[in-house]
Amino acid sequence: MDEPARLAARDSGIVGLVRAVPIRWRILSIAALNSAVVLVLASLIWSGAQVLSSAWDDVRQVRESDKILALLESETGRLQNLIHRYINQPSPDLFAEILLLREAVLGTLTTRASTDPMLSGSVAELERVTERFLNGFGDLRALQTKIKNTYEDQVLGPARDMAGLYSIIEGATGRRDALIWPPLGRSREAFTALLVAANSYYLSLSTASAEDASRNTDTIERTIPVMVDLADNDLQRMALQRLKARTMALRDGLGKLSEQLVSRSDLLRNSIDDSQAATIGAIDGLSVKMRQREQKAQETFDRTLADISRKVLSIAVIFLGIIMTVGTLIALSIRLPLQQILASMHAITGGDYDRRVAGTNARDEVGAMARAVEVFRENAIDKRQAEDDLRASKEKAESALLELNAAQQNLIDAERLAALGGLVAGVAHEVNNPIGISLTVASSFARKASIFESELKSEAPLRRSQLEEFVRSARDAAQQLVGNLQRAAELIQSFKQVAVDRSHAERRQFSLHEATDQIIASLRPVLKRSSIALTVDVPEGLVIDGYPGSYGQILTNLFLNAANHAFPDGRSGAISITARPRGADDIEIIFADNGAGMTPDVQRQAFDPFFTTRRNEGGTGLGLHIVYNLVTQQLGGRMMLESRLGQGTTFRIIMPRTATGGSPDADPAIDGNLQWPTRTISSS
Repeated sequence: MDEPARLAARDSGIVGLVRAVPIRWRILSIAALNSAVVLVLASLIWSGAQVLSSAWDDVRQVRESDKILALLESETGRLQNLIHRYINQPSPDLFAEILLLREAVLGTLTTRASTDPMLSGSVAELERVTERFLNGFGDLRALQTKIKNTYEDQVLGPARDMAGLYSIIEGATGRRDALIWPPLGRSREAFTALLVAANSYYLSLSTASAEDASRNTDTIERTIPVMVDLADNDLQRMALQRLKARTMALRDGLGKLSEQLVSRSDLLRNSIDDSQAATIGAIDGLSVKMRQREQKAQETFDRTLADISRKVLSIAVIFLGIIMTVGTLIALSIRLPLQQILASMHAITGGDYDRRVAGTNARDEVGAMARAVEVFRENAIDKRQAEDDLRASKEKAESALLELNAAQQNLIDAERLAALGGLVAGVAHEVNNPIGISLTVASSFARKASIFESELKSEAPLRRSQLEEFVRSARDAAQQLVGNLQRAAELIQSFKQVAVDRSHAERRQFSLHEATDQIIASLRPVLKRSSIALTVDVPEGLVIDGYPGSYGQILTNLFLNAANHAFPDGRSGAISITARPRGADDIEIIFADNGAGMTPDVQRQAFDPFFTTRRNEGGTGLGLHIVYNLVTQQLGGRMMLESRLGQGTTFRIIMPRTATGGSPDADPAIDGNLQWPTRTISSS
């Protein structure tokens, strides 16, 4: 039995009865069963939610109360830290922060804890210990003020007087070899150490600092009688008596300061730390009660949730069995006919168009799909015929494309031959003028030499004027020959340099700034004869590993090209040369003028050899071509041309800091293969 027959046999019985119902009603029946499940589960969950809500309210209230206790504990602990910081280093900002936090603690007790049903019975005790903790700060601050006044009036005050008295004693001692100087120095050193120890004791309550201050005070008191005995004037004795009195006052002040600091430590320990500990203890006791109540509410919540879960699971299992049974029947009623359609589509894609699609007589949606596949089969038959016709047309189009490619290649070859013809014509025209003139002069001189030889061999005497005429003709002919042949030699040398730099420079590292200045200096004579303003902006520090001679030829050719073409007939204008780094490995050089500009046609041929717009005025058309080859081949860079007619021309040269081209000794033009540029042009 083949696959379609087997599928048709299975499409019977209960599945066949289900297929009598449209697919949309089959799907809606599953949705109805799901809705019934949702309703039953929703009613069950709603009944249990009432119990859960009550238990959850207790849990939530306990957690809110616990948050209030945690907040009180955090605020009192932070307040204790701020008080300790204020005692060690008083400041208005710390005092303001302590007052704000104090109000926050009292506000938490009066507005939140007193209204919390969980804490309302325990707030009174909590408020009592907290008030004692907060009131201790007032007593501590009053004592701190007394300590500060004692330190400033009874410690620093006598110390300032003693410093002045030391200065008086030193001033009253006229001689540096006086006997009073050694004990005076020891006393002064002890006084300095006393001040350092007193400050340290005031700031850190260090016992060692207090003992050090007392020891230095004893030293000062011991040296005063010695200095009195060694004093040599009344002013010294009077200052020493005053110094003794101020030393005793300083000792009394240190003693009083020590007593007050001990009192502050006791007050800080008893009124602040102990009260804060009592507050934390009360909060911890309340926290234990809150956790016990939370645990009881959580047990009620968990028990109710477990009961609801068991009931939901039982109902879900029952309805899941019903839904799976109904879903399986509905799935079979859809899957089996779809498999028949799939088998027919595989046959169609395999090229078997002769077998009709099964199930086209069914009235449900799958039957409509079967009829659509049947239409697709008929269309595929028609498509196969159309493909055969298209294949034949494609072969004809490919043949025409081959002929078109051949014609295109012929056009490219013709354009190359035309460019080669232009090159040959340019070379012939440029070299022909000086060579032709030299040939004419040489022929004329040969004729005159023959005439002179005939006159010399004749019997007639040779006159001096004839000899002078011949010498003058010979000199003129020689000058013309030398001039024209030199012109021809220069042109031939330029032709050899079309594809590479001339060999007058060797590779080395050079500063672009210095090389540019040298090149501009060589162009000053041309600038003096023209009305061109030159601006150069080449920063220092740009070092090139390459050929400075080639760089000079590039700038010189660009400048002369601009002077001849951008500013014809002595027109005034401006040329700018700028350079800047371009990344880590390249440098960009911009040569710009505001002259006549170029047309698009001129731009397309600007780098071609022997192309010039001023051939009748002596132009050779090699300047830009040489520049392009030097940039791209010897220096390994890129060159771009941007120009608009009447708005000037800009040459952009991007070259590497280390030249990647060949040595200037190599001349690729010698083998007869002239390098042609690939242009990068922007115009409008």
